[in-house]
Parts: sequence; C-alpha cells; structure tokens
Amino acid sequence: MSEQRVYERQGYGGTVGFGNSPALLIVDFVNGFLDPEQFGGGNIVEAAQKTTQLLAAARKADIPVIFTRVVYAEDGSDIGMFCRKATRLSLLTENAEVGQVTDLLAPQSGELIVRKTQASAFFGTSLAPNLIAKGVDTVLVAGCTTSGCVRASVVDAVSYNFRPIVVADCVGDRALGPHDANLFDMGQKYADLMNCDEAVARF
Repeated sequence: MSEQRVYERQGYGGTVGFGNSPALLIVDFVNGFLDPEQFGGGNIVEAAQKTTQLLAAARKADIPVIFTRVVYAEDGSDIGMFCRKATRLSLLTENAEVGQVTDLLAPQSGELIVRKTQASAFFGTSLAPNLIAKGVDTVLVAGCTTSGCVRASVVDAVSYNFRPIVVADCVGDRALGPHDANLFDMGQKYADLMNCDEAVARF
C-alpha cells in the first residue's frame, strides 16, 4: 500500500480552503539564511527569488504582508533551548547583517516585521492578535526553513484556526530531504499546498 493511500485511509489530506481575507507571512528570509556559509544552502535562494513574485502580487492586491526575523539580545539574555540546539542562531541580533531581511524582499513602510526567539512566528509574539485585528482568515506562508520555522509557524497558524497555505515553491530548506518530507507532511495534516502562480491567481 502506498504512503499516500495510508494517509487517505486514516482521514488525512483534507483541505483548509482559501478564505476571504488572506495575509502573506514571509518567514526568516534574512541574509544569513540565504548564505550557504552561514545558515543556508539547499533551495533557499531559489525560494526567496520566487517569493519576489508572490510579494509583488500581494502588494498589488493590498494584502497584508508580515516578515519575521530571529532576533536575540546582544548580551544573550533571552537565549533559550532553541539556541542550545542551534548555537549559532545567537548571532542573529537586532543590528547583525546576517539577521536583516534580504534586499530581494525589502519590507516597505507599513509592513509588520515580527521579531521572534523561537521557531514559530506566533510563539511569544503579537502576530496572532495582529492578524485577528486585520480580519485575516488565511495565512499564506513563504520562507525558510521548511522543516523548521516554516513548519512551526504553520502548525501554530492552524492551531489558531487560521487557514494555512504553504506556497511550495516559495519555501526552502538547507537540505532537500527534510524540505520534501515536511511539505508532504504539512500538506497531509496542517495546510494546503499551492505553488506561487496558484496563490497569485487567488488574490
């Protein structure tokens, strides 16, 4: 029996659907994650380049755009277990060049930048109440890494009863095995998957 069939028999793979009020969440496309010598590799650069099209379309359609950055205090006072597992993340401080949103996707005035110390864009941040205040029901997710901060953000988005849409060609990971596995798993349990062109068509 195929893996797909196993999931189908157990009732996975339903759809959350595309609601009436989307927002675009761009997770951690910062300089360090686009650099294979720092935190990058795999297909992250290609995903960021594709996201330029998604971002332009969202702006044209006047859809709320939110960026995230991992940001730790210079003195390390807010470092927790996440940094114990990935120690070099402590380099991502407020003014560090590696922690700035890539110029490819430079935020514009009025676009929220969420600073976080954990994988999820929602954990310990103002993101959920901000989306609720804007009447958002659908969260399109781009960014990196697919198996890390993207996945954590998607799981929390559906936990808040948003409709998560992972834009599959706009998310990337430093290794393709985890990227592919997590796309499949999110598509089965937490989110709908679309490519960039499909998402833009829904705008």
